Amino acid sequence: MAVIDFILNLAGLLLWLQARSIRFDPLVQSSAMSLAGTLRRAEPYRWKWWHFIIALAALLLVRAFLYCQIGSAVNWTPSLRLGAIAIPFRSDFFGRMLLFSCLSFGLTLAVFYLWLLFLSLVNGATAHSDPIQRLVRLHLGWCDRWPWPLWLVLGLLLARWKIIPPAASITHRLEQGIVLGLGAYLTWKYIIGVVLALFLLSSYVYFGNYPAWNFIALTGRRLLFPLQWLPLRIGKVDFTPIILIALAFVAAEFAERALTLLYQRLPF
Repeated sequence: MAVIDFILNLAGLLLWLQARSIRFDPLVQSSAMSLAGTLRRAEPYRWKWWHFIIALAALLLVRAFLYCQIGSAVNWTPSLRLGAIAIPFRSDFFGRMLLFSCLSFGLTLAVFYLWLLFLSLVNGATAHSDPIQRLVRLHLGWCDRWPWPLWLVLGLLLARWKIIPPAASITHRLEQGIVLGLGAYLTWKYIIGVVLALFLLSSYVYFGNYPAWNFIALTGRRLLFPLQWLPLRIGKVDFTPIILIALAFVAAEFAERALTLLYQRLPF
């Protein structure tokens, strides 16, 4: 069931990205005040951006119903991992399954935008000419860099439904939000691992002059820059990407343990 939930979250993410991509299309958003505004596609769009939003909402609703019907039969208790804590949800209540369905997709969406934020921060202002980097910033938009204030609202809802214990005070809730917000950035270890693994592969195998591989090369070089002074190359083999991947996962593991202990000792 966890694998199915993950796949459906990816399907929801694709629907969300498709809706956003249509809104980014200059031939859809252009006006007659500019040269681009005089251009029109040979075929009209069959789909609007809100069609995909409706499809996403239907996906979250239908899978909540299926989770409620199947979850208790297979003895499945879904949980939402937020770094320092894991929040369980009873699968025999449709309302809680609907909440889990929305929050599970919301978590996937948040991780995706955190990854975009990481790529934007790593490549900085030097990658304006890269088409994929421009797409990253376009999708990132106004996304806030600190997700912890969301916990102030979400924590109140979960406490009201008696899914988590209530906070001792507003300060306690704020401290929880800060700890969980910091834990969200630990998901960067996965994007670091994927980018560096592809960078290492492309260093020994030529895949052609494609924007995707050029973007991987750009990001990989910037990630490895702080370690370039270390003697980690033996002959033609460079162990720097492997070392950095290992450091990222080890550091994230220790940081998650520290945040878990810190969360358990709240409030200060």
